[in-house]
Amino acid sequence: MLDGDEVIGFVGLGRMGRAIAARLLEANRELIVWSRSAQACDALLERGAEMADTLGELVERADLVLLCLGDAAAVEDVVFGEDGVAAFGSDDQILVDLSSIDPAQTRHFARELGQLCGMAWVDAPVAGDVQGAEEGELIVLAGGHEDDIERLRPLLECIARRVTRMGDTGAGQVAKLCHQMLAGAAALALAETIAFAERSGIDAERLPEALADGYADSLTVQVLGPRMAVRQFEPVIGRLGTLAQDLDTGVASARAAGAAVPFTALAAQMLRQHALRTPLNEDLATLVELYSE
Repeated sequence: MLDGDEVIGFVGLGRMGRAIAARLLEANRELIVWSRSAQACDALLERGAEMADTLGELVERADLVLLCLGDAAAVEDVVFGEDGVAAFGSDDQILVDLSSIDPAQTRHFARELGQLCGMAWVDAPVAGDVQGAEEGELIVLAGGHEDDIERLRPLLECIARRVTRMGDTGAGQVAKLCHQMLAGAAALALAETIAFAERSGIDAERLPEALADGYADSLTVQVLGPRMAVRQFEPVIGRLGTLAQDLDTGVASARAAGAAVPFTALAAQMLRQHALRTPLNEDLATLVELYSE
């Protein structure tokens, strides 16, 4: 189990990555960051992080390497690209991938990294938004060796209210896809419900309050419902592009596993339809506009 004195290397300083890194600094963890864009590091440096000049330097100085990247291609490039993690890693380190990527690719990456340098791989995708990361209220869905995850638990509990080991490598990514499949279906069903309520002449703004604590209630209803009803799309809480990418991955992964996912396939299709007129960096609440015409 980690004692809190380990040096953590962090790569991937988008909105979520910066929030997670900032939370680790609040927990007094020693953090080294690296980014191709030095500006992305500025706010974290002001809060006590150090910046490595190269990715190799970060890996050589770190006990653990955390990734929070946008897709599998970015993960592959950082880990296996020229002068990437694999070129400098060792068998006493753990790579923790907080990104959401395909489970099969995760298993392949983990095997390859182990063969190249002996470094262990834990997939630990997170559920929650940037505010949840800032407040340490994410949910971590972990896959990997049980001893590795238990070693990481104190660290992960700095950013999460719950850390669950779902199984061996790749299991965390499967669980994250399950989360996104449910979230996507719920968001689209809510958009449809809001539009139906409006067309039927009732005040859709009152639905979340009316449905609270019943079987139909959910975090989706309480967070997205009011925003959909008044067409409040700022600030962005959940990006369309993130959900669309994850649903496409879910459909492909289900196909590979021989699982039928017709609802998820329909949800993915509807998101692609919505994306024809709505930028993918906009909020999930914009899904209500699918039913506005």
